[in-house]
This record gives sequence, C-alpha cells and structure tokens, in this order.
Amino acid sequence: MSGPRDPGTTPDALHDAAVRLACAELVEILTDYLEGALPAHDAAVIEAHLALCPGCAAYLAQMRATIRVLGHVPVETLSPEATSTLLAAFRERGPG
Repeated sequence: MSGPRDPGTTPDALHDAAVRLACAELVEILTDYLEGALPAHDAAVIEAHLALCPGCAAYLAQMRATIRVLGHVPVETLSPEATSTLLAAFRERGPG
C-alpha cells in the first residue's frame, strides 16, 4: 500500500489512515488482503476503511462471493474497460 504506512496502531491512528486510504487503492490491494498477504498494520487500515466506507464493504462482499463461487479471483478475466469502469466508479464516489 503506497498510502498510509503509519506504524501507529491506536484507534485514532488507524481511523486517520483509513480515511486517507483511497477507495481505488483499496481495490488494487484487496486480493492481497483476502489472501492474508498484507502486513498486519495495512490489513488493520483496510478493515478500518471498510468500517467507514459502505461502497468498499460492498465491493469486498462481492469479491468474497466471487471467490466462493469460482474458488479464486480471476483478475485476468476482467477486460481493461471493465477495470477502468470499476476504478472510475470508485473515484467518482470518493473516499468513505
């Protein structure tokens, strides 16, 4: 995650980092989060962001449903147009 890498783990520090985390950035690293491949602090920031952002929480729920049905996230099956559309939708919506 290129944004909030503040090592602070207090609730206020996590909240501030979660607010700064852009929805588009979360979308880019969500697979790593789902696979447990992120450092604990980054995962905590994502969880705090998800608690603040219904759009990202819904996106995570959709990803989990996809994984349940397909067994994995087939990122390579998304067309460049679909990827651009999803990222544009999150950018337009804004953080949290």
